[in-house]
Amino acid sequence: MLQVDLNCDMGEGFGVYRTSPDSELMKYITSANIACGFHAGDAATIRRTVKLALEHGVAIGAHPGLPDLAGFGRRVMGITPEEAYEMTVYQLGAVQAFAKSEGGAVAHVKPHGALYNMAAGNRQLADAIAEAVYKVDPSLLLFGLAGSELIHAGKAIGLHTINEVFADRTYESDGSLTPRGAAGAVIADAGRAAEQAVNMIKNGEVLTRKQSRLILKAETVCVHGDTPGALEHVKQLREALEAEGIAVKKAGKEA
Repeated sequence: MLQVDLNCDMGEGFGVYRTSPDSELMKYITSANIACGFHAGDAATIRRTVKLALEHGVAIGAHPGLPDLAGFGRRVMGITPEEAYEMTVYQLGAVQAFAKSEGGAVAHVKPHGALYNMAAGNRQLADAIAEAVYKVDPSLLLFGLAGSELIHAGKAIGLHTINEVFADRTYESDGSLTPRGAAGAVIADAGRAAEQAVNMIKNGEVLTRKQSRLILKAETVCVHGDTPGALEHVKQLREALEAEGIAVKKAGKEA
């Protein structure tokens, strides 16, 4: 039986600000990537999101990003591999502490935004992030863009890697995500996003923005919590997966 993990970026507010309906989204996903305080999130938000994940039986993940609240971690910054390592350790530690204090544990790490995309193509940054995760806890899963340098770096150091695909984003011919500033980068139509995800899981391919076929491996599917209509996206995606007989299970769990 085909199976896939369904993940969503969560806890991406701070103070009184909220970016997504986390309590509702939790009902449909299997893994939550929790903002660690750099691109979004704060102590109260991390704790609240960890508790929500535990209540719904959703896997807890750390979602480390660049230190850029104003840009939501989506602006490229010139950082060294050493800085990437330190940022990852620091942020992972924050979510780990809250997970442990609430009786849970972190299951995976997925970099956020610009850091994620930078590590997808830069092997030195990818190695630094993978090393940080491995040294904190080698049993953690590392989520990365399918077939990217982050996946290769994680495998090389001995981590269990999870190839991630995106329901609500378009792809370039080199396997990268279409930059958010480009037309058509985000798929706003929930039905189209679900159709793309099903095709990636069943057929191992996606049609790029320029209409070429891209072969990829889909082990977890992401829906961004801050995408307009995110709740409708994740509902339709879950329904489409189940209609196609695709089991929705936590990453790393066998069907």
